Amino acid sequence: MAEEEPAGEPGEEEAGEAQLADEFYEKVERVKIPKDRIGVLIGKNGETKKYIERKTGVKLRIDSKTGEVEIRPTKRVKDPLDLLKAKECVLAIGRGFSPERAFRLLREEDASLEIINLYELVGRNPKALERQRARIIGREGRTREIIEELSGADVSIRGKTVALIGKPRQLEIARKAIEMLASGAPHGRVYRYLESERRRMKREKMRLWKDSEPPEFI
Repeated sequence: MAEEEPAGEPGEEEAGEAQLADEFYEKVERVKIPKDRIGVLIGKNGETKKYIERKTGVKLRIDSKTGEVEIRPTKRVKDPLDLLKAKECVLAIGRGFSPERAFRLLREEDASLEIINLYELVGRNPKALERQRARIIGREGRTREIIEELSGADVSIRGKTVALIGKPRQLEIARKAIEMLASGAPHGRVYRYLESERRRMKREKMRLWKDSEPPEFI
């Protein structure tokens, strides 16, 4: 007959795992978004809120009077990163993204949100802020569209912030373009930078694709 293992050790390990799990489920994230974005976060018949909850396993509690959103994990959360994804999605909608564009954070595993404070780039002069905002948006929004097309990142400009959604390399390129524009670089130079980085990303993608091909055996 096989010798039984000591009774205490497995139980202690399971208790440790349960304790860690309990600590995670007790964690609550709180963020604040503009009051005029609360309706967008909730959505028609609550559909946007329900979608975020369904995709991430969290529970959202929204205070429409203050704009505060409480994000609490439920037992349906499968990955601790889901809590971060839900938080970023809420913040993205608060920073002006439509729900459809914000949902990219839930669809793409390596997509994340970055928020740039323009005050840190141009100072707190209201006229300077408005001037650089206009340069980033461009005539009829064309500059913003070009940044999106060539970097692959989504861009939203609201108030004193520029919010970006994308993969790490896309965020890096879009952020650099925003910083160049905010520092007064001519649009043409920024577009050339974006085109150059776009070509580089394509070359890197082709190289990765070739490296992943199975070797040929003769």
